[in-house]
Amino acid sequence: MAGETPRAQPPPLDPVPAPEGHPHHVLWRWRRNPLRRRTDRLHAWIALGLLLAVLAAAPAAMFAVGDAAHRHYRATAEQQARTRDHRPAVLVHDAPRHPEPGSAEAKRTRYPVEVRFTGPDGAARTGETDVEPGLPADSTVLVWVDAAGEITEPPLTGDQIRSRATGWAILAFLGVALTGLAAHGVTGMVLHRVNLARWDAAWAVTEPRWSRSS
Repeated sequence: MAGETPRAQPPPLDPVPAPEGHPHHVLWRWRRNPLRRRTDRLHAWIALGLLLAVLAAAPAAMFAVGDAAHRHYRATAEQQARTRDHRPAVLVHDAPRHPEPGSAEAKRTRYPVEVRFTGPDGAARTGETDVEPGLPADSTVLVWVDAAGEITEPPLTGDQIRSRATGWAILAFLGVALTGLAAHGVTGMVLHRVNLARWDAAWAVTEPRWSRSS
């Protein structure tokens, strides 16, 4: 109807956007503003608390997990060194030849070949290990054998121990950081729902007055 007063609409859900280009826009939730909500300030304090918690907990978790991983892998390496032997083994048949003998790739390539060796119990055993290309049958190579008489990997080296411990330390750091981000996102969603509920309640009181005045 012409001349009819339009129905009032609730204000935007976020009436106090961070000012673009302001040098201190990150701190806008703490600045005095008549439209600033209690939830805005609460969200800001929660974000600050989470940031400080992550900055304190992440290095501590990184050190604790890295140290625990280093001790674990060092103990594993020591146990492997005690229970694994470096033994000679003889090739049962010729190793495959590389298509490009003498090339850099051929020097890095290893082929699995069946070998014959003596186990810790003195019995003859066979197994499979990786050898250089082109080795003829009856060639002797060294293999690592575990207490059960099976061909296995060599004990962990110092570089491998440090690499694995560093990997776990980095994962711990990322885990704390991601947990902080997740907590910030969850609190933001909860406070957003609180704001929506308050807008609904306020509009339920205000809307009848606008309707009567129209």
